Amino acid sequence: MSSLDRTQTPASGDIRNFDFPEVQAAVLSNGLDLRICVLPRLPIVSINLFLRAGEGGLIDERAGTAVLTGDILEGGTLKRSGSLLAEALERIGARLGVSTGWEGTSVSVSVLADRLPETFSLLAEVVLEPEFPVAEVDRARDQQLADIQQRGMDPSALASDEVSRRFYANGLPYARPLVGTQSSIDSVTRDHIRGYAEACYRPAFGGLIVAGDVDPEQIVSLSDKYFGSWSGSPSVMDTFSVEPETRERRIWILDRPGSVQSEIRVGHVGVERTTPDYLPLSIANLLLGGTFTSRLNLNLREKHGFTYGVRSRFGFRSQPGPFFVSTAVGNDVTADAIREILYELDSLVLGGPTGEEVEAACDYAAGVFGLHLETAGQIASRLNQIVIYGLSHDYYHRYRDDIRSVSPEDVAAVAQKHIRPNEAQIIIVGDAGSIVSSVDALALGPLEVI
Repeated sequence: MSSLDRTQTPASGDIRNFDFPEVQAAVLSNGLDLRICVLPRLPIVSINLFLRAGEGGLIDERAGTAVLTGDILEGGTLKRSGSLLAEALERIGARLGVSTGWEGTSVSVSVLADRLPETFSLLAEVVLEPEFPVAEVDRARDQQLADIQQRGMDPSALASDEVSRRFYANGLPYARPLVGTQSSIDSVTRDHIRGYAEACYRPAFGGLIVAGDVDPEQIVSLSDKYFGSWSGSPSVMDTFSVEPETRERRIWILDRPGSVQSEIRVGHVGVERTTPDYLPLSIANLLLGGTFTSRLNLNLREKHGFTYGVRSRFGFRSQPGPFFVSTAVGNDVTADAIREILYELDSLVLGGPTGEEVEAACDYAAGVFGLHLETAGQIASRLNQIVIYGLSHDYYHRYRDDIRSVSPEDVAAVAQKHIRPNEAQIIIVGDAGSIVSSVDALALGPLEVI
C-alpha cells in the first residue's frame, strides 16, 4: 500500500452535473409574482411571501420601522392572539419566520404538503389581518432598543455601523444601521406600525414563492383564494441615488480606551446586485478574501500571523452596497495589517489575478452551488432573489456554466473598475492611544479620532 503524500495538494474531482429544478411562473391579477417549484423528494413545502416593504424606502426619522413591523407580525391577528396563532401553527406542524432587509420583508412558512390549505389561510391572516397589539409593539420596540444599545458596546458592530456612516452621504438610508437608531425607534408608536403595514404590505412588486412536493394547480387555486382579492402598491420604494460621503481616502479611529485589539474595515461604496459584472466580481472577491485560501487570508493570517481570519465582501443590494475588507488584530500590528490589506487591494487592481486563482475560484463557486440547494427552503430563497432583483427566469439554470466561463481577463477588468484603494475609507475601532501614531505614520490620508 502506497503512503499518502501530504505535501501535495489533492487534485480536484470532476464537476458533477447539477440541474436547477424547473420553475413555473405566473402573475396574479393584483401584480403578485407567483413562482412554483415542484420538488417531489420529500413531502415538505416552503412558502415565501415577499413584500416590497424594506428599510430602503424610509426616511431617517422612521428608520427601523420596517424591521420592527416585521418582528411584530407573529404577535397576533384580528382573529386570534399571538399565543393562539402559535397554537394554530403548531397544530399543523408549520414553522413561521419573518425577516426584513433593505429591499423588503419576507414571511416564510415551512410545512408538510398535506397541510397546505390551512397554511395558506394562516399566512394570509398574518399578513393581511395583523393586529399589532400594544403589548407586542412595546415588547418589540424595547427589544430593538436593547439591540441598538448592545451594538454600541460591540466593537464589530460599531465598526460595521461606522462603515455605513463613512461610506455613504449623510441622509441616505444606507448611511444608517438597518435596525434604525435609538431616536427613530424611541418615537415609534402602534399607529406608526399600523400605518406602515397598511401602506406597504401590498402585493404589487412582491412575490409568492412555493417550493416542495406540490401540485401546481392547487397552488394557483390557493393563491387566488387567499391573496387574489388583495390589492394595491407599496407607498414608498427605495428610489434614492447612492452617493459616497467622500472619494478622498481617509482614516477614522473610533476610540475605545483599553481595547487590546482593533476592529478594522477598509473599503468604499460598491455596486448594485443587478450589475452585469456580478459574476466576475464574485470570483474576484473569492480569490481576494472570500475563501480560506484567499490572498488576504494567506497574507494576514498564514504569512504574518496578524489575525485568525480576514474577509472581503461586496454587499450587493438593489442600490450600490458596500465593499469592504474586515478583520480584527492586536494593537501592535494594526498599522501593519492595514498596510498589507491595501497592498493586496493594489496588487489585484494593478496586477490582476492568475489563471490558476480564477480557475480554482470558479470551480469552487460551481462546486458548492448544489450544496446550497439541498432543501426546499434554500431553493425558495434563491427564487426569492429572482423576484427581488428582477433576475432572468433562467438565471440559476445557467449559473454554473456562466460562473465557469469567467476568465482572468474578466476578473482583472472588474477589479480595476470596481475596487478603488485610493478612495478607501479606513475604519478602526480600538484604543486610539495605542495605535494612532503608527497608523498616522502610514501617511494614507487625513486621520480623525472620533
